[in-house]
Amino acid sequence: MPAPVIAATDLRVRFGEREILHGLTFEVLQKETLVVLGGSGSGKSTLLRTLVGLERPSSGQVHIKGTDITTASTRAMDDIRKKIGLAFQGGALIGSLTVGENIALPLLEHTTLAPSTIEVMVRIKLEQVGLSGFEHYSPSQLSGGMKKRAAFARAMALDPDILFFDEPSAGLDPITAAGIDDLILSLKKAYSLSMVVVTHELASAYLIADRMILIDRGNIAAMGPVEEVKNSQHPRVRQFLDRIADTTQDDDVDHLRMFTEGIR
Repeated sequence: MPAPVIAATDLRVRFGEREILHGLTFEVLQKETLVVLGGSGSGKSTLLRTLVGLERPSSGQVHIKGTDITTASTRAMDDIRKKIGLAFQGGALIGSLTVGENIALPLLEHTTLAPSTIEVMVRIKLEQVGLSGFEHYSPSQLSGGMKKRAAFARAMALDPDILFFDEPSAGLDPITAAGIDDLILSLKKAYSLSMVVVTHELASAYLIADRMILIDRGNIAAMGPVEEVKNSQHPRVRQFLDRIADTTQDDDVDHLRMFTEGIR
């Protein structure tokens, strides 16, 4: 059996006295799409930031393609970051640059390719996400769905082995969101990518996932293939999947505290 592309072991993250992730252990396999589900305050976005090296865990390990990023040197982390792509929730496109310049930025920073070659690669990436001819547009001229697609193109610029998506269909109408789901599926099929998708959108999760993890209050409440998670009888899993409101005051206070700490 091939080694996993990502392996998290007893992963814990603390902010001050508060522990957000409580010893998570899981793997992402080659050519697999792992969807991380969870409500507001569950810790799923903290998990994503930790997996890509933007957050340092309090303890535990995260191996990406065999390298433990929790102890890796700066040079080793630079090498790892060239193998992964991250599409932020809002796109995070640089407003002062054109769409094409945004996509070219990783190539300019991390390769010695000639400008003419980079221009060709930018056009190819835009074509891959359905934005042919938009390289000279500014991000402000794009719709929400187009910004997501442009962010995907930038995440793909260095031809990574692993793609991370943070709420890829959040804030989109159902038709546009379905188009984003189809794009994720087509990119995976075309490039045999491993993917980690953080979302709270059940319809998207059911469509694109090979396996799912449901995070609840910093713990893994369910993990496995889509049907296995859908059929889980764990009370907190059923509450999330069946959209049952949480009326306990303590949980509301917990969620408020997490929001004020910038955790989702």
